[in-house]
Amino acid sequence: MSTVTRPGDSAPASSPTTSAPKPRRPRWLALPLIVVGILLLVSVPFWVAPYPVLLLSRILSFALLVISVDLLTGYTGLPTLGQVAYFGAGAYTAGLVGIHLSTNAFLQLLLGTLVAAALALVTGAVAVRTNGFVFLMVTLAITELANRQADSMTAVTGGSNGLSGIPAVTLTPGGEPLRLAGLVYFWVLFVFLIGLALAIVLVRSPLGRSMRGVRDAESRLHALGQRSYPVKLMAYTFAGAIAGMAGTAWTAQARFFSPGDMAFSLAAIALLSVVLGGAGTLWGPILAAAIVIFIRDYVGAMVNGHGATILGLLFVVAVFALPRGIAGLVRRRRGPTLAVAGEGDAGVEGAK
Repeated sequence: MSTVTRPGDSAPASSPTTSAPKPRRPRWLALPLIVVGILLLVSVPFWVAPYPVLLLSRILSFALLVISVDLLTGYTGLPTLGQVAYFGAGAYTAGLVGIHLSTNAFLQLLLGTLVAAALALVTGAVAVRTNGFVFLMVTLAITELANRQADSMTAVTGGSNGLSGIPAVTLTPGGEPLRLAGLVYFWVLFVFLIGLALAIVLVRSPLGRSMRGVRDAESRLHALGQRSYPVKLMAYTFAGAIAGMAGTAWTAQARFFSPGDMAFSLAAIALLSVVLGGAGTLWGPILAAAIVIFIRDYVGAMVNGHGATILGLLFVVAVFALPRGIAGLVRRRRGPTLAVAGEGDAGVEGAK
């Protein structure tokens, strides 16, 4: 006997329009992978030659910078080219503290992070009043101004010659300087893990949920009487602090910093690393950062300095082959993708 459904009646429970939620993998399954990953990173200096260890130190420093870009681009919907300004602020602060005040690594980390956060707070107060392409251009201007300022302050930063003579960091007052590549790597790894942990706490906090609300439907927040400006400013300041931490780690392993280390090219590959890895995730951009630095610094040296060309081709291919980034290969649910051109409410739209 057929069943007649009136217009006002609800659809039966067995209706094909009703889809059961997909089973999600238990979160505890990720814990063993995280532990194994950390143990592998800790063990690297014991079975890898010094140069690859130094390369991995650069990768971890750059990955922390990429995380700061992802917090704005992927989680808040604010594609940015300005994080290298705060990266440079942290790096120069750590270097100057090491030369003139103390070689203590913890003090350099603290002061570098605070200076970068303060600079992000001041500049972000203006920058986050914009959205989309305008915001991208404002952050690019911040990067260029910071680069020009570092280049012109020769008495402080060394100008175009760079800040050299930075002593090796120490962990305790009067302690032995960390000169060996493996020891420096352990410090950089420590800074990276602290920065990553802070980023994870942020994105899972109420502020992180508000950031995603700004990204997905800022106009709805306004309609509900909620202001998005404080959320964006706090996210911008926090991301600036993470970038400053990355700068202190970079100085600790390189013991040299110049305006060229905070140029537009670094800002561009940091943003493209987020796109390549998958905006709105953390592990995807970290993996992409490792690929980018490996190609730029290692593969590029093997092909007569054509690493930038290889990176350019990689990014072009990734735009078409991986529209949701590396993370999109394993994430079957909808994920955010970067929307740079135009000024939408979110700045980051769901993949279609």
